[in-house]
Amino acid sequence: MIHPEGIIPVLTFLKDHTNAQFHNMTDLTAVDVPTRQYRFEIVYNMLSLRYNSRIRVKTYTDELSPLDSSVPVHQAADWYEREIWDMFGVFFANHPDLRRILTDYGFEGHPFRKDFPLVFVRYDEEVKRVVAEPVELAQEFRKFDLNSPWEAFPAYREPKDTPKLESGDKPAK
Repeated sequence: MIHPEGIIPVLTFLKDHTNAQFHNMTDLTAVDVPTRQYRFEIVYNMLSLRYNSRIRVKTYTDELSPLDSSVPVHQAADWYEREIWDMFGVFFANHPDLRRILTDYGFEGHPFRKDFPLVFVRYDEEVKRVVAEPVELAQEFRKFDLNSPWEAFPAYREPKDTPKLESGDKPAK
């Protein structure tokens, strides 16, 4: 866990130091925990091909504090940071092209935030436009059948009456 001001120096060290050589950013994502003071945890997953090792570096921020963009260190961070901006609303300062990537440009809000309202969007023939309605999940829709779907096919079922070998018995040839 790194202080937000230290994330660029740490990522630069991990990339450039001869004993680390974490040249590949495999993933960059965020986690939203609304009960914390700094509700967003930004997770950098790095790979060193030279030493066949991985490292996970984390930092934290809130809704208003921007993080420095890691694009100057790793070009792969460009689209990852755009996705985090779009889905979580975490702002990256000095990003070369920070705009929405998965939602429409006029979209309001950030869908991966835990406090984002669940809505059902549909076209309404009566009002001749798209309407958004709150989602209400009934309890019966939350019950799941945990059986494997392969058990529905008799050819894939194991026979129930398989003979068991007693100690000392030899298998039939």
